[in-house]
Formats: sequence, C-alpha cells, structure tokens
Amino acid sequence: MDGQGGGVGRSLVEELHGRFPEAEIVAVGTNAAATSNMMKGGTAAGATGENAVVYNSARADAILGPIGIVMANAMLGEITPRMAEAVASSDVPVLLVPMSRCNAQVMGLEDRKLSDLVREAADRLAALADGSPCAAQAREPQAAPKKRPRQEEDA
Repeated sequence: MDGQGGGVGRSLVEELHGRFPEAEIVAVGTNAAATSNMMKGGTAAGATGENAVVYNSARADAILGPIGIVMANAMLGEITPRMAEAVASSDVPVLLVPMSRCNAQVMGLEDRKLSDLVREAADRLAALADGSPCAAQAREPQAAPKKRPRQEEDA
C-alpha cells in the first residue's frame, strides 16, 4: 500500500515480485498515480481509494508500505482516518517502512537507503511465511487482558 507517487510501494512490489514470483500481490494506492506506479513494479492487480484500502486490508495475508499508512492524515492528508484504522487493526502482519517526513519523525533510525529497508521488509515477510515464531504470534488472536481484582481502595 502507498500514496503520493507510489515510489515506496513500487520498490516493495518489485522486491516482492522478484523474490516471490508465485505470490498474488495487490497494489493498493490512495490515488490512481500511486496505484499505477506500483503496478509497474510487477503486479497485474491494483485498487485505488479509501474503500479499496479498507476492503483489501481485511483480506490480505500481509500489508506492506510506508509507516504513514497507519497514521490518519499522513501523506499530506491522503491517508484518511478510516484507512489508517483498517490497516492498523488488521489481523495480519503489517510491515512498515520507516520514513521521517513532515510532522512524523521516527526516532532511533540510522541513515539507511530505501533499497535496504525494502529488502529488510521482504526478508521479514519471508520469515513470516516460513513460520518463524513471530509469524505464529502475529496470526494468533491475543487473549484479552485479565482484569485485576477490585480492591477496597479502588471503590
């Protein structure tokens, strides 16, 4: 998933298509230009807009994109609150490429090339597909936290 010009998404699609040629990759963009650019990376399936993001977030095996896809009003307002919620609350692994832009600054990042981050995202997706412990954890529903017993001083 990507917005704006779809450059990060296209890089992800190219890497994933090269490593997993049998995988069904769906390019989902916030706008037609982003979707079109991602599709040029090697996928025949693409969808555009808020409903496409919501619909596909509920049906994907994994979601990859820049970190802004989980922040309402990111990408100069292209990410709607509904889009961000759909991605962030999806039950599948969400692999985010860290990007420090405008008001969203990601701390603790070393200077790394986009191509290195894209390869790392593909490596993590491969580990999830191979059944690494994180893959099982990401797919298993989390138990609700237990309520602590009510104490006298809470009343």
